[in-house]
Amino acid sequence: MLYYLFNWLDQYDFPGAGMFAYTSFRALMAVILALLISSIWGDRFINLLKRKQITETQRDAKIDPFGVQKVGVPSMGGVIIIVAILIPCLLLGRLGNIYMALMLITTVWLGSLGFADDYIKIFKRDKEGLHGKFKIIGQVGLGLIVGLVLYFSPQVVIRENIEVEKPGGRVEVVHAAKEIKATQTTIPFFKSNNLDYADVMGFLGDKAQAAGWVLFVLVTIFVVTAVSNGANLNDGMDGMAAGNSAIIGVTLGILAYVSSHIEYAGYLNIMYIPGSEELVIFICAFIGALIGFLWYNAYPAQVFMGDTGSLTIGGIIAVFAIIIHKELLIPILCGVFLVENLSVILQRVYYKAGKRHGRKQRMFKRTPLHDHFRTSMSQVEEGCTVMFQRPTQLFHESKITVRFWIVTIVLAAITIITLKIR
Repeated sequence: MLYYLFNWLDQYDFPGAGMFAYTSFRALMAVILALLISSIWGDRFINLLKRKQITETQRDAKIDPFGVQKVGVPSMGGVIIIVAILIPCLLLGRLGNIYMALMLITTVWLGSLGFADDYIKIFKRDKEGLHGKFKIIGQVGLGLIVGLVLYFSPQVVIRENIEVEKPGGRVEVVHAAKEIKATQTTIPFFKSNNLDYADVMGFLGDKAQAAGWVLFVLVTIFVVTAVSNGANLNDGMDGMAAGNSAIIGVTLGILAYVSSHIEYAGYLNIMYIPGSEELVIFICAFIGALIGFLWYNAYPAQVFMGDTGSLTIGGIIAVFAIIIHKELLIPILCGVFLVENLSVILQRVYYKAGKRHGRKQRMFKRTPLHDHFRTSMSQVEEGCTVMFQRPTQLFHESKITVRFWIVTIVLAAITIITLKIR
């Protein structure tokens, strides 16, 4: 809204109005505003949650292995993150931009889904929350909306890379003058770094292009569901999910910025995405909101984000990566989320396999994986064998959290390096 106001004032030479035309200025303002909202208004919201005694049943039942009780810590703090994202974007973003609109829809959609889950847990005193099938339906529905909008919207275009041979055998990468709709995405570590989903479906002949878009929509649905669930599982320790997601957000912001700048995109030999500079505004608000939330969520937490926050931040990361055609980098960038997901799946499969043969067995002491490091063998069900018993000593929650952050920083660095290692 402020963008449009100052754009209008700039026509009348209003002093300073021209600053809103710069992406860098609006991005920095988004970080600052989101940080202030989440840290200052967040404190008042947390006090409100405490007065209303809004806490999760299963959270109240947990006691930290090192003696720190978490009874009475309010949940649904994800509302703080959502509000701190939406307000800067509505004030500073170009709301007519399709990418900004999609990110705002994603935030509200998954925020509502997570809120419904938290509401059932807290007010209905049902620790299971929203039934799993409804969560999946909501995530699949969002993936379908995102995929179809990217398919049908005329604003969603790219400029392909063209290699031009110069005198002396030197090859220079330039972008095509014509903007096209394409189902291309970036593949890490390969010289020809773009994969076209239509090429994967090339065996269908004339129908390959349409089939490529169908495959793209299916990939979008899978990525949104997987990453949002991964972030949800990662939210088990104070500051864990918020810190990891902020690091991932910084990386996505860098990728979005170079993708929106035709010269940087040409230098790095990545596709140029016109209009994606608005994503930089959004991701800066996202980062600011998470950092401000960490002020209260760091160990020992004064508030939990709940599914309202974890499902939302996971979905935001997934949709953002899809929009900038970097969804195949997610297994690297969101490696922590991936491992958390896999640990739960493997634990369940291994447990059921043993049960069929009358054995009590587990792969890890406890899942998701971060819980494995703060669980002793004495806490495992009696008579149950555990494949991975190390480490034998317990780690403090804050140490586990910081180490997971370090792993995410390393993975973020590798993700950025893939732009040059081919």
